Amino acid sequence: MSTIEVADLTVRHRKTVALDAVALDFDPGVHGLLGPNGAGKTSLIRVLATVAAPTAGRVELLGRDVSSHRERAEVRRRLGYLPQEFGYYPGFTVREFVSYVAWLKEMPPQSVPAAVESAVERVGLGGRVDAKVKTLSGGMIRRVGIAQAIVNEPDVLFLDEPTAGLDPEQRVEFRELLRDLGARSTVLVSTHLVEDVAAACSQVTLIEKGEVAFRGSTDELTILGKDSADESGGNAIERGYTAALRAHRTAVAGRGARR
Repeated sequence: MSTIEVADLTVRHRKTVALDAVALDFDPGVHGLLGPNGAGKTSLIRVLATVAAPTAGRVELLGRDVSSHRERAEVRRRLGYLPQEFGYYPGFTVREFVSYVAWLKEMPPQSVPAAVESAVERVGLGGRVDAKVKTLSGGMIRRVGIAQAIVNEPDVLFLDEPTAGLDPEQRVEFRELLRDLGARSTVLVSTHLVEDVAAACSQVTLIEKGEVAFRGSTDELTILGKDSADESGGNAIERGYTAALRAHRTAVAGRGARR
């Protein structure tokens, strides 16, 4: 059984269909979630992180049906989530804020201090653990967000645009952290930065207008780019991303023409 299983997942926002009967599954490792702005990536992440309910379909995390309140509560203790818009208490210190999130996740009180120290150290903020969050730079605050997401050593981890605000050196360090986390957890990273996916992820899911446009390994997406006749801009995996999108759009147009 996969760590994450999704069947016929549909999400509507008023008249807009964000996800259209999507079926997906994810095993342990680092998975990249790519797609244009508005493709449905954040809608998928929010549903998987149990902060939003789907319009229809089934979602199972760690073998539990999250439509059940009891099952959902159990899963939340074992997951980590960094939303695209990260809210925080500016008057808290880094230690206080990450400790607060550990409390929300119902971690054993005796394990919290060491877990907080470890999470903050892993994101490179060990020297700022007692600094007020409001005194930190945007990139540092983003790293606080990553620390709170991993403080409970989650079995499933959802990260929505995690490298926003990070400088190039921090992004390299973050990719190393991702690979370490993926050795024992299922990590899903939503991003528009194809190079981050190429460097840290083993598998890629490409979403386009609420549908799955491509699923495969980063190597397969790279080969698709090398085989593409389009030589304009970017490296092979970026060209593969463009080629996969265009192929999906052609297939959708063909379906529409046959109706």
